[in-house]
Amino acid sequence: MRSYRDLDVWRDAMSIAERIYAVTCAFPSQERYGIVQQMRRAAVSISSNIAEGYGRRTARQRYSFLENALGSTFELETQIELSSRLGFLDSSDSVALADMIATLGRRLTALMRHVHKEAEEEGPRFK
Repeated sequence: MRSYRDLDVWRDAMSIAERIYAVTCAFPSQERYGIVQQMRRAAVSISSNIAEGYGRRTARQRYSFLENALGSTFELETQIELSSRLGFLDSSDSVALADMIATLGRRLTALMRHVHKEAEEEGPRFK
């Protein structure tokens, strides 16, 4: 692999961020600095953490950033659920985004397992 851009998980995260930006345009204007900003930040954080992790020198460091990306995935999942409950997000968008995030979470977890094995090979300090 030459770059984080070669990772399907990064591409998936970018697609989710694009979708979040698109759907949040229709949210109420009073939510511009509330849930809209939170959702956009979480969505951007996922792909950003994946990229930043792959800019680090060790698998331990990469793993740490992947953990952050996974945390942002759960954060975004919660924000989508809340947006749906509040009626800001229609059910078709909510279901589609939930499916995309579930797939991303599985892929990210698989990548984390792989990076964890690499980190263990680096030495005994990884936990």
